[in-house]
Amino acid sequence: MKVLVLRFSSIGDIVLTSPVLRCLKEQVKDVHIHVATKEIFGDLVRYNPNVARVHVLKRGAQGDDLSGLIDGLRVERFDAIIDLHHNLRTARVKRALGVKANSFAKLNIEKWLMVNFKMDRLPDQHIVDRYLGTVSHLGVKNDEKGLELFIPPEREVELTTLPPHHQRGYTALAIGAAHATKRLPPHKLIELAALIQGPIVVIGGKEDQEVARAIVSATGARVFDATGKYDILGSASLIRQAQRVIAHDSGAMHIACAFKRPVMSIWGNTIPGFGMGPYIPLHPERAGIAQVDVGCRPCSKIGHDRCPQGHFRCMELQDLRMIATAFTA
Repeated sequence: MKVLVLRFSSIGDIVLTSPVLRCLKEQVKDVHIHVATKEIFGDLVRYNPNVARVHVLKRGAQGDDLSGLIDGLRVERFDAIIDLHHNLRTARVKRALGVKANSFAKLNIEKWLMVNFKMDRLPDQHIVDRYLGTVSHLGVKNDEKGLELFIPPEREVELTTLPPHHQRGYTALAIGAAHATKRLPPHKLIELAALIQGPIVVIGGKEDQEVARAIVSATGARVFDATGKYDILGSASLIRQAQRVIAHDSGAMHIACAFKRPVMSIWGNTIPGFGMGPYIPLHPERAGIAQVDVGCRPCSKIGHDRCPQGHFRCMELQDLRMIATAFTA
């Protein structure tokens, strides 16, 4: 049986699909799993031993080359499609391939009611279980082993390349997130870094470098700025080797969970109730959540460029001392 799993983006969402790949491979006889994802995220599944082949959605001068991807998928003659993205582009793929498909429930209506009217009709169910619901007809069940991410040895970051005092252990402070209202503002990140004891490795992309430099300037040499210096797997390697992780509702949080690292997750405009909280089922004590109970949360199922109310209390009122000292005992 040849199965195509669709999940084009983004980092956290792709890591969250890993239980489906593992459970499908281990519980369905003679299954061959292919994954289609965006080219920039290919490494997140490329080294997964449960995946036979990765098909990438390339970015061209005119945008994503969905037609090229579909042409490549047609020749594979899949028996089934598991759509873990469920949007217009995956609808095009399913229509073009013309084979039986199962798609996960996005709960858009329930999320809309929660955002706009604070009417909680959301199921008490993690998105991992919703993803796994797409393969339940094959007899696949959640093995409760959690998330996975595979890094080949040659892509690991050697701790000897870090400053000497970081080689003995550090806190990974992942400062990025897709939207501003999911991130602590810079002055709060600086305050948080000052409260964290011991060496810190600041993790993020090139877009986070200005904030990282401000943190280093205010905190000193015990902070190593890794923003923009590593690719996805390099940053993941630094998270894997950390003693603990502090992250926003972001891909870094899910990567920390994949490596079963103690992670304190910081929540702004979004809520864990959407089903994407830190997921370490065998060690739930390692998954911490920091959130402020303000009536305007959630104000979006994704995020905004700025606080719609102008006060940003969901982040300004965070208990930074609690966050800084989590998992230090």
